[in-house]
Amino acid sequence: MAARSLWNGAIRFGLVNVPIKVYGAASSKQIRFRELHVKDAATLEHRRVCSKEDKEVPYDEVVRGYETSPGRYVVLTKDEIQAPARERGKTIDLEDFVPSHQIDPLYYDTPYWLGPQKGAEDAYAVLMAALEKTGLVGIGRFALRTREQLVALHAVDGALRIETMRFHDEVVDEDGLDLPQPAKKVSDKEAKMADALVSSLATEFDPTEYEDTYREHVLEVVEAKAQGRQIVAPEAAPEDGSTDLMALLEQSVSGAGKTKKPKAKARKAKASA
Repeated sequence: MAARSLWNGAIRFGLVNVPIKVYGAASSKQIRFRELHVKDAATLEHRRVCSKEDKEVPYDEVVRGYETSPGRYVVLTKDEIQAPARERGKTIDLEDFVPSHQIDPLYYDTPYWLGPQKGAEDAYAVLMAALEKTGLVGIGRFALRTREQLVALHAVDGALRIETMRFHDEVVDEDGLDLPQPAKKVSDKEAKMADALVSSLATEFDPTEYEDTYREHVLEVVEAKAQGRQIVAPEAAPEDGSTDLMALLEQSVSGAGKTKKPKAKARKAKASA
């Protein structure tokens, strides 16, 4: 079944409009649990209770407010909240084109694929070719789910993709953090051993080699308990209390090949054998 678009609109740069469709490029596989009553395993409900009257409030009596000072709120209607997004319309307005290497990955959030609407294939291809040739990334804005989003437009593997971005005041500057400072200069020997360790683990990046082993383990436990089997939780691995950095580096280098974890494909092949 073909994926359905999440948003239809157009990319605008200069006087050019490229009608597009937006598709989700990521799907969360996070395990979610429900809260249950321990006595009868019934699901729990969360109700809206007025903190002043201590009684449940029906949904049609719920409004949204912004706290301007402790205990003081300005109430906004749904239309007032959505108005700024509606004013932007169904257009991704590209304001600038910048070199991709200048964007810190910290600013990126959620990716979306873009496809051309019917009849816009040529304009879509022209924009993609321009980005591929220049190596630039388009920076713009559009309204998604009632809020304005800053986005970056990329040409990736023969298609266009946008990624929503964090605004600069949403990113924590490292200058304001209490980050540790090295107590001493790294010795040449330590640097060489660390380099040897990193080099011994170097490989080509293949995203299919990295599975969510936590999710796999939890689902195995769920299946086992559903079948009535007794589960014994493993003890936490003991921590190495050694503080001799050079010794730890040397041990790591000598054991890198032996202790390297099997890749996901190898684990799957072994499991199916």
